[in-house]
Amino acid sequence: MLKAKQMTRAVIVGHKDFFEDTVDALHRTNLFQIEDFIEDEESDLKIGKPFESGKEASKKLVKIRSIASLLGVKDTAAKKQATEAVCSQLDGCLDTLDDDLAAFIEKKSALEAQLKEIGTEKREILPFINIDIDLDLYRGYDSLAVFAGHVKDDIGPAISQITSAYEIFHDQQHGTMVLFVAKERSEEVNEVLSRFSFKELKIPEASGVPSLLLADIEKNEADVIKKIESIDSDIENLKAKYAELILASNEMLSVEVQKSDAPLRVATTKSSFLIDGWLPSESYDKLVNVVNNATNGHVLISTQEIRKEDENDVPVEYDNSKIVSPLQAIMDLYGRPKYKEIDPSSLIFITFPLLYGMILGDLGYGLILLSIAVVIKKLVYSDAIKRLMDVLIYCQIATLFFGLIYGEFLGFPLAGHHGTPGLIPGFEEIPLFVSPFAGEVVAYPIHRVDLVMTFMALTILVGIIHINFGFLVGFINEKMNHGFTEAMLCKGSWFIIELGIVLVVLGYLGMLPIAVGAALFIIGVLMLFKGEGVKGPLELPSLLSNPLSYTRIIAVALSHMAIASTINVIAFTMIWEFGSPIGVMTIFAILLFVFGHAFNTILSIIAPGLHSLRLQYVEFFGKFYEGGGRIYDPFGYIRKYTEEK
Repeated sequence: MLKAKQMTRAVIVGHKDFFEDTVDALHRTNLFQIEDFIEDEESDLKIGKPFESGKEASKKLVKIRSIASLLGVKDTAAKKQATEAVCSQLDGCLDTLDDDLAAFIEKKSALEAQLKEIGTEKREILPFINIDIDLDLYRGYDSLAVFAGHVKDDIGPAISQITSAYEIFHDQQHGTMVLFVAKERSEEVNEVLSRFSFKELKIPEASGVPSLLLADIEKNEADVIKKIESIDSDIENLKAKYAELILASNEMLSVEVQKSDAPLRVATTKSSFLIDGWLPSESYDKLVNVVNNATNGHVLISTQEIRKEDENDVPVEYDNSKIVSPLQAIMDLYGRPKYKEIDPSSLIFITFPLLYGMILGDLGYGLILLSIAVVIKKLVYSDAIKRLMDVLIYCQIATLFFGLIYGEFLGFPLAGHHGTPGLIPGFEEIPLFVSPFAGEVVAYPIHRVDLVMTFMALTILVGIIHINFGFLVGFINEKMNHGFTEAMLCKGSWFIIELGIVLVVLGYLGMLPIAVGAALFIIGVLMLFKGEGVKGPLELPSLLSNPLSYTRIIAVALSHMAIASTINVIAFTMIWEFGSPIGVMTIFAILLFVFGHAFNTILSIIAPGLHSLRLQYVEFFGKFYEGGGRIYDPFGYIRKYTEEK
């Protein structure tokens, strides 16, 4: 559970007559990770050439993916189909489907271009819509100049000072002005118009009265839109009819292309092939049986010893139970463990939700987020999203547990507190004991606002335990990989240093000689220097800073509580002081309550999640975990839509 799966390096050698059968068997098992072969000019081994069977599949795959993109086909749940049936259907309809879709797309593109032209005509005519003059009258004069555009003010008086031979048409609604004036006065008129911020308009090339033209244009526009909608409907019908076939075909052809390209990763000679790779040791016998059955025993499979210097190149496959596996997504964000390194997935399965729950600790938000996570997990098809929802579910279980301890529901106390009634009638706080920190009284349910100093001390204690647990895991890690001595020097030294600090403190209290603790501390530092060099002692200040980082648990918790309480106070104050139970303010109060807590629900995912994650990645992992392992990526395909018979 705390280690990755044991891996075996295997080499598969055989005659080229059995090459394709071997690749097909490897692909079908989805167990063997092929190591890409790198050519050496001095060697007779060369990279192979793709199988001929993949050429036609590649052409079809390009076409089917183009069709899927144009139709907008997306992954969805569907019943698996036999590959023979898919191949038969595809051969019979691929060209027809491609031609039909191309015709629809071509028609739609032409109509969209036409619609764009109509929009341009409409924009040009709209400014003149309220000027009842045929557009032919705007042009074709030898002695008249026509000015059409926008002006801010009435220019009639200014034009009349130049000439009395003019006529102005003005549309107040659109601010459009059309001026007819003698050509010999056009330069003077231009100067006047420039003073009035005149912006010229293009006169449409069409003929007719603008209002009538616009009616025809809008009718034509409606007809074109209707045709486009009809084509969209036809395309949707194609999508509904062929979506499952397209998904299945894409998968089937992807498999064929993947298999046909396998030789590009393999060493070959004129008559033989050599495939080098990795697989889980537990699956080695299964792979041997499958390949032998596929090639009638004509292919040789052998294992190779994994050298110490090659361990960092071994691909890593998690070996966790189903309930822990969702936490692997969090591990991969940081980096997969190396082959001989402890896998902390099972550890953060406990610590990550626990710290999250300590921060949030509210029954109301826990129930809301738990419901959301369950619904999303049922509705969403993506495996990655499902795993994240599983993690969120774990976190909300911890939140509900601490919500019962804290006695909170959407910021409201469940029990009566300091004379204020709680949500549960008759339920009052039960005093338990006096905390040694600032004389704070601890009661059930635990009210965090009244126990700030106690919670700060508690979170620091949680940090010390968490960090030392990391040192312990680091000790085990070092012992497995480098022996007991190295483990004592690199990780055990931290325990000696901490014990020395404790004894020094006891010495100051007069309980022990200070020299005992000081000597132990110095011994621990020297051991650390021996094990990790200069960088080890340089990290000594982290013994103080790391536990203090855990006080963010109470800091973030109090900020979340403050937001929830503020929302509640404002909402209920609006009802009690400013409005009747059925007044307008009540509606605003309800909206504030709903949207305020909705916003705080989002923060309830982000803030506790990020801070809990940081405590794992920085404070906890920093004590033992390196990461950076290779991801195990077997040659094969996880089928969703097809199956071989």
